[in-house]
Amino acid sequence: MEEIEDTQNRTGIIGFLKSGYQAIREKDTELKPYSKDPGDYDLVIIGTPIWAGRPSVPIRTYLKENKEKFKKVAFFCTYGGSGFEKAIEAMKQITGKEPVATLDVTDSEIKEKAYDPKIESFIGNLKD
Repeated sequence: MEEIEDTQNRTGIIGFLKSGYQAIREKDTELKPYSKDPGDYDLVIIGTPIWAGRPSVPIRTYLKENKEKFKKVAFFCTYGGSGFEKAIEAMKQITGKEPVATLDVTDSEIKEKAYDPKIESFIGNLKD
């Protein structure tokens, strides 16, 4: 497992607004170095919060930088409102890959700890 982070300060209201704007405009960002090469894995599972109905800017950048290296992918998203289908479609377009599995978990499911059945189904789809 590896966290993908960018170099920008995204804290506070300014960071929140900047993040949403960059997601809507499909901007790239500078990523902090990461150590794992996705080309070394048969399957890469990529998770992202949804920002303004789109994958987060750091994940969007990571996908673009590594799209030629992915053999198979699976995607999961967390979100508070909507945008799951749109975010997954964007990730598919960026990578040129159909995911072997997808998972969406809402903020309310996280708060209520009501996500286990979805995670079990997701894992089951990875094994198929």
